[in-house]
Amino acid sequence: MTYNKIIERLYSLKDTDKVIFKEQKFGVISINSLGIYHKDLKIIAKDIGKNNELALQLFDSGIYEARLLCSKMYNPKDITVPLMEKWVKTFENWEICDSFCMGLFSKSEFAIPKIIEWTERVPEFEKRAGFTILASYCMANKTGENELFEPFFQIIKREANDERQYVKKAVNWALRNIGKRNIDLNKRAINTAQEILMFNSKSAQWIAKNALSELKKENIRMSDYPRSIYRK
Repeated sequence: MTYNKIIERLYSLKDTDKVIFKEQKFGVISINSLGIYHKDLKIIAKDIGKNNELALQLFDSGIYEARLLCSKMYNPKDITVPLMEKWVKTFENWEICDSFCMGLFSKSEFAIPKIIEWTERVPEFEKRAGFTILASYCMANKTGENELFEPFFQIIKREANDERQYVKKAVNWALRNIGKRNIDLNKRAINTAQEILMFNSKSAQWIAKNALSELKKENIRMSDYPRSIYRK
């Protein structure tokens, strides 16, 4: 499928009512949006397959849904730091931030460096990107041992006082996902949440209480990563 054909297909799905609905229901405010749901974009991405050249063209089109398609079409093995930096600075809402971070950045060789770097950033969606990568990396890396993930607890505590909605939700998400890797990290995550619970900010209180409500469930679903250790 050519670039022009893809653009034509996107415009054939244009629905301005969905643009308004996504903004009002999910807080997805975007520039130059056509109003296409992720499920429809996934179908298009599956039809096309991985194609870096087309993905770059789609991002540079400036069309919101074309950029979402880019995140699904670019090969994580080929991502570069300059591209990651170019793209992260354009994130305007949680949807596009999470699409790039979950499907692309967390699967790249730069996942950990960007977790460390971006979680210290000031802009809301750049900081969220760091934590979204972390939350996704916990599931994407099935073989990493606990020593790899334990340092992230300090990052989570450091940023737990950030009151911005899309930051605190990502901090909470990362804490919960680390705690669902295995029983040992679950205990560490619970301890971390209890430490955060002692902080005075509203965001820290919410992050801790929400995480504890899931991490302390008797029937919590563990991934048991790495399974060579936790599923002998």
